[in-house]
Amino acid sequence: MIEFSKEKYVGLVNRMAQNWSPHALPSRAKAPVVSFSFDDFPRSAAKEGAAILAKFGIKGTFFVAGGRLGSRVDGLDYFTEKDLIEVAVAGHEIGCHTFGHIRLPETGRAEIEKDLMRNKIFVQGILGDYTMSSFAYPYGHVNIATKATLGRHFPICRGIQPGMNKARIDFAQLRAIVLDAACNFDRLPKLLDNAVTQNGWLIFFTHDISKNPSPYGCKPEELAKLVQDVIARGIEVLPVKNAVGKMRFS
Repeated sequence: MIEFSKEKYVGLVNRMAQNWSPHALPSRAKAPVVSFSFDDFPRSAAKEGAAILAKFGIKGTFFVAGGRLGSRVDGLDYFTEKDLIEVAVAGHEIGCHTFGHIRLPETGRAEIEKDLMRNKIFVQGILGDYTMSSFAYPYGHVNIATKATLGRHFPICRGIQPGMNKARIDFAQLRAIVLDAACNFDRLPKLLDNAVTQNGWLIFFTHDISKNPSPYGCKPEELAKLVQDVIARGIEVLPVKNAVGKMRFS
């Protein structure tokens, strides 16, 4: 009998969901695209992360879980209402990350629907008539059933399976590259070169941005160097929802 740790089991389920892509669509991109995204929305992402993007004149996507408003979790301070407003006014995309940062495969459909509505009401209560088009799976956890459910709510869903989005793209579970303590930043220039030659779409995601980041975040200089490398190659940088237009309708 083969035994799986919980981590390996979750990884297997995620890969099974990635392989289930009946609605994948062909890319029509004529040029490479890069997107930068921030999950959970720690305050440092709103401050340090947004400042780095602003320095280069580019916009990103901030995936918000409303339940983390003003909280402190595992030593990280999370966004305030003012942070959310400032990021949105600056032109960055606000995406959905559920309200309670729930583990979707462990949650019933009715509860998921309730949680998504709660996050929608939360965001609109602060930003007014704002529609979130993009979604990121909390913890990257997704199975076939929840992928189908979320696909009915959002035209764009991002996972954490590494890779480039190209050729035939699954917009219900977009591939992404994590920028964290385990990331080999030295290999990223090669990924950018591949995106240029293949007209691919690379989505980078991280969490907090600080000199002493959590295991899930990165340092300001690491993010800034990556952005600089992207710009130096002439790659267009767009929020996730805008990049979809390039992939489908270029």
